[in-house]
Amino acid sequence: MKNKPIAVMSLSGGMDSTGLMLRLLAQGYSVRALSFDYGQKHSIELTRAQMNVVHLQRHGLDVEQRLVDLKSAMSIFNSALTDASIEVPEGHYEQSNMKATVVPNRNAIFSSIVYGYALSLATKHQEPVIISLGVHSGDHAIYPDCRPEFYDSIGASFALGNWDSDLVSFELPYLEHDKAYILRDSLENCESLGLDFDVVFALTNTSYNPDSRGRASGKSGADVERILAFVEIGRKDPVAYVDGWESAREHALKVQTEWSGE
Repeated sequence: MKNKPIAVMSLSGGMDSTGLMLRLLAQGYSVRALSFDYGQKHSIELTRAQMNVVHLQRHGLDVEQRLVDLKSAMSIFNSALTDASIEVPEGHYEQSNMKATVVPNRNAIFSSIVYGYALSLATKHQEPVIISLGVHSGDHAIYPDCRPEFYDSIGASFALGNWDSDLVSFELPYLEHDKAYILRDSLENCESLGLDFDVVFALTNTSYNPDSRGRASGKSGADVERILAFVEIGRKDPVAYVDGWESAREHALKVQTEWSGE
C-alpha cells in the first residue's frame, strides 16, 4: 500500500492552524506539525496545541507534533507578544496600534525551520512533501509576513538555497480567505473526520492576553477577529472568556461598529 502523502505545518494552537490541521487530515495527509516556543506571553497556546494533537491521535488520526524551543533567540525581539514591559494593545485587529503585536521576522524564521524539516523528510523518503501554513487574508493589513508576495519571495529563495527543492512546495489554502471561511471549512472537516467541532476548538487559544486560568480576554485584536468570525457563522465560540461569551460578543460587535464608522 502506498504511504500517505506528508504535510508539514506550523501549529500554533490557535484556530487558524488548528483548522488547517483538520483540513490536511481530512485530505488524507500524514501531518507533521511543528509548534514554536518563542517566548510568547500567551504560551497557553502551546499547551492547547499539545492537547488537541493528543485528542486527534486518540481518534486514530495520523498527526505528530514536535515542540521547537526558540526562546533564547526570539524572546529578545521587540514585540508586545514577547516583552513583558509592553502591553498587548486592544481594539480592532486592523488598527495601526496592532503593529505592536508584530514579532520581527517571525514567519520567516518559522518558515525556514518548517522548510528544513520538510526537505529533510522529503529527501529521507524520496517523496514530495508539502508545507502548509494557516496564514489568511485577515492578517494582511498588519502582518507583512502573511502576504502572498512574501511567500512567493521566500519560497523562491528557499528553492535557490537548497538541493532537491523540487521535492517541497508551499500550499497556503487560506491565504485569500478570512477566519469565517476557516471556521466553515473546519465544520465540514470535523464532520468528515467524525470529530466534535466544539471540543476541538475549545482546545485552542487565539487571545494574546489570556488570564492566569487561560481564559481569553476578548479584548485583543486577535480576540475580536476570532469572535466576529464565530458571529458571522452563527455559532458560539467554545473557548472560555473572562467575562463570558455574550459580553465578549457584544464588545467585539461594538469595536467593529466603531471601526467601520471611522
